[in-house]
Amino acid sequence: MTTQQLTQQIHLKKTFLCIGLDVDLTKIPPHLLQVEDPIFEFNKAIIDATHDLCVSYKPNTAFYEAYGLKGWQSLEKTIKYINEKYPEIFTIADAKRGDIGNTSSMYAKAFLEDLNFDSVTVAPYMGKDSVEPFLAFENKHTILLALTSNEGAFDFQTQNVAGTPLYQQVLETSKTWKNAQNLMYVVGATKAEYFAEIRKIVPDSFLLVPGVGAQGGNLQDVCRYGMNDAIGLLINSSRAIIYASSGENFAQDSRAEALKIKKEMELILRFANS
Repeated sequence: MTTQQLTQQIHLKKTFLCIGLDVDLTKIPPHLLQVEDPIFEFNKAIIDATHDLCVSYKPNTAFYEAYGLKGWQSLEKTIKYINEKYPEIFTIADAKRGDIGNTSSMYAKAFLEDLNFDSVTVAPYMGKDSVEPFLAFENKHTILLALTSNEGAFDFQTQNVAGTPLYQQVLETSKTWKNAQNLMYVVGATKAEYFAEIRKIVPDSFLLVPGVGAQGGNLQDVCRYGMNDAIGLLINSSRAIIYASSGENFAQDSRAEALKIKKEMELILRFANS
């Protein structure tokens, strides 16, 4: 999927919501534990209930790898279901990979070719040759960790190196890499005050923004400082939506939570276009 197609979906659906599919078997409705593949059945119900309210789904691969082969098979079934049933949805493999070049090439092949995700999250610490293998895939996107929402982000990301915060150096340097037009960036919603500076460096790039909802990020602040002329934001919410309830009607309750965010986004888009 191209960024133009993603932007079209945002305007068509009047939402820039990304729903994180972070499935923990200890938190899903108990009645699903009786089925053959509870992870996939949970995802399928959430997807069917919310696909018209969002433009993206983001499975965090750790929540699947933790269950071994069965978890990986659930991830495969989930991405195949989205691609076949709702091909207009932008898919993100939240894998946070990054290694030496030949290893990164295999990671890229696994997520962007074999599983056929539209994008994958990548850690930039090892630099150019660890990221460019992901950028080589046409109409696929690499979402680089820039300024994350966790408390430990301050350990390194905001530290000054030669007078410039490290995260800003990551942004500037990444723009010089081959196929840098395929880059997007992770910027945590809990760091809303940093968005203005980030937009000076990457004015046209999409930003994936976790941290709205359970982590305390504010949607209005993120949009005020982070939205560009093409919207340029994917706001992720995971736990607040998918674990809205644990009853038989969990999918409908998840839809209700997603709808609240969608309506807020619809108002923001209306004012942005006026």
